[in-house]
Amino acid sequence: MLRDPVYFDAVPLALVSLVLLLLTACGGGHYPQSVFHAEADFSRELDGLFRNIFAWAVGVFVVVEALLLVAIARFRARPGGPEPKPVHGHTALEIGWTLAPALILVFIAVPTMRTIFDTAGHAPEGALRVEVIGHQWWWEYRYPTLDISTANELHIPAGMPIQVEMTSADVIHSFWIPRLAGKRDLIQGRTNRIAFRTDSTGEYWGQCAEFCGASHANMRLRVIAQSDSVFQRWVDRQRAAPVTPAKGSVEETGQQIFRRSACIGCHTITGIANAKVGPDLSHVGGRGTIAGALFPNTTESLHRWISNAPSLKPGALMPPQSLQGADLDAVVAYLQSLK
Repeated sequence: MLRDPVYFDAVPLALVSLVLLLLTACGGGHYPQSVFHAEADFSRELDGLFRNIFAWAVGVFVVVEALLLVAIARFRARPGGPEPKPVHGHTALEIGWTLAPALILVFIAVPTMRTIFDTAGHAPEGALRVEVIGHQWWWEYRYPTLDISTANELHIPAGMPIQVEMTSADVIHSFWIPRLAGKRDLIQGRTNRIAFRTDSTGEYWGQCAEFCGASHANMRLRVIAQSDSVFQRWVDRQRAAPVTPAKGSVEETGQQIFRRSACIGCHTITGIANAKVGPDLSHVGGRGTIAGALFPNTTESLHRWISNAPSLKPGALMPPQSLQGADLDAVVAYLQSLK
């Protein structure tokens, strides 16, 4: 078999395949949901802890493998060699391989415990409080000190500590923004907390990290960190009443259709409807995404979502709507005007 040319051709192919497989792990720090590109104090704490433990793991691996290779080379069976002598115990070795792991565990446990306490979820005084409520399959955000609420897209001021207080409206969810903070479960009837601060403005993606039903994988979230002035302008827009459509406009027609449709049974629009089943739509036109941050907030996406949400997001509680043609166009235009 060793002289078979097919065998020799297969070896380079196998090596190339192995190299390509290893290369697929490179460059992970630039993915939107990579934990290796920390952008907040919380995520930097976790990253430092991971690197510390990984360094110890590599050191242990190198020492153990080196000793194994030495043992294989030095004590291997040789033709004509004498029978090995049985040895009963070795006090120094037994003490050594008991103390060494104990010390390593201490060096790992101390920074681990320190990180656990540092990331326990209690922000300093003056932090911005945000209440997060997980739903199947979207996120509700309330800012109690600012008296505003929104859905799926979390706006925060860069440089300010954020105190996130989380619970669930139904099943267990898990709030996870890899580049900003670690995971925290959302449990109905219980409030869990997480605190972080990012110094960089930008857009950070996350998602639910606890299986919560048919569209668990589609329960995304988007965090938008803004400068103080930009964040304040966003807050002012959220506090303002929705824009009143111009008389005779297609948006006014859409508002009238919305009033008499099933939409008012699930959604809130300030001054129009006050239901609490689905996301608040008072300023939905100003959001970049819809449907749990799953689709871009475009005319086409809104058409498809309103027409048949479950076909786009399995298990979605929003039933298909009977709106068609000009009526659907008018409702979409109305929703897009709510900025």
